[in-house]
Amino acid sequence: MDFWGPDDTFEERTERFLRSQAVLVASAVLAAASMLLVPPSWDYVDYVDVRTLCILFCFMAVVAGLKKCNVFEILAQRILGGERSVRMLCLLLVLLPFFCAMFITNDVALITFVPFAILVLRMARRSDLIVPVVVLQTVAAILGSMSIPFGNAQNLYISSKYGVGMGEFLSVMLPISIVGIVIVLALCSRFGGEKVDIEFDKSYILKHRRLLAVFAVLFALCVAAVLRWVPYQAAFVLTVACLLAFMPRALLRVDYSLLLTLLFMFVFAGNMARIDVVREVFGNLMSWDPTVTAMALSQATGNMPASVLLSEFTSDWKGLLAGIGVGGFGTPMASMASIVSLRIYMREEREGPGRYLKHYTAVNALMLLVLTPLALLIVRAWSRRPRMVWMAVGPRHSRAGPDRRLSSRCGGSSRA
Repeated sequence: MDFWGPDDTFEERTERFLRSQAVLVASAVLAAASMLLVPPSWDYVDYVDVRTLCILFCFMAVVAGLKKCNVFEILAQRILGGERSVRMLCLLLVLLPFFCAMFITNDVALITFVPFAILVLRMARRSDLIVPVVVLQTVAAILGSMSIPFGNAQNLYISSKYGVGMGEFLSVMLPISIVGIVIVLALCSRFGGEKVDIEFDKSYILKHRRLLAVFAVLFALCVAAVLRWVPYQAAFVLTVACLLAFMPRALLRVDYSLLLTLLFMFVFAGNMARIDVVREVFGNLMSWDPTVTAMALSQATGNMPASVLLSEFTSDWKGLLAGIGVGGFGTPMASMASIVSLRIYMREEREGPGRYLKHYTAVNALMLLVLTPLALLIVRAWSRRPRMVWMAVGPRHSRAGPDRRLSSRCGGSSRA
């Protein structure tokens, strides 16, 4: 992303950078402030989840390679082109980011498909539907990315830290995602049934055909690393080596600001867990209800920073995961995906956020109203599972490390 032009002043460049990288700057400030309270030491090394950072890097690099091949643009054109009803058109525009966010993260899906949706709706002469469709695209992308372990950074972090298997993850998050997308589909049904014909002026062509197989193998390798079928170190080395050999420019398109943000949050969360007052407050909150606490904190900090911080105070991955997932709805700050969509809308439509935020708030309030009780019900159902099942799951969590670290930081309290 270009933060400045050749004629911009230093103040304009700084302002644009701070505005576009607000989460990165905030996490850096928090990490630096926490270092004043807990002086740097070799304990800092234990804060960083290297596995999460490496796997996240691999996914972003491979997706950047796929985007250079025009895969997603061609997919969108082939699905959306031709004659169909407005209702079906809007439904397809919403489902594209839902399914793609499962594999390329919600922010990348929205960066790809929100401008596409605005273009298509203008071509159909239905600019009045831009706001509701973009809002539903955002909600759908969040739902899609929350449904699998590698759909977003917080899912990848939680599943890595607690050693959560694919089956366990899906049993918690898939029902929430399914109910959420049913609500989205119901909202799409209110769009009109009149016919529109979409013909694109520019036709995307597939680039770098021979590299598609390489990227497909690398993506499968990343998934295997998430599932612990292959060592993450092997996936990292092979991904970097292949991209350096075949498409080094893809490495420049990795979202390094997200990786830095995670690194700063690891430092901040690790330091907070060593401060007695903070440990007591968050320990009590997470002992009371990790799902509600995670949802509430996500509204102010975003669900990715909240997942890193709160994971230091609980071994209940189910409550944390469900709370962080549903916590992506609510305020625009709750998920980076919401900020991405809002920025694209304001850039493309050249108007203030008022009308968009009004619609966004109404839809997100509905999502919270329906999904919060469902998340609490799922977590409660998990806690009532037979002890034999819990004991079969428990040792793997212990080997992953969080329980031992949690116990040492909380003074052996059973609160966690």
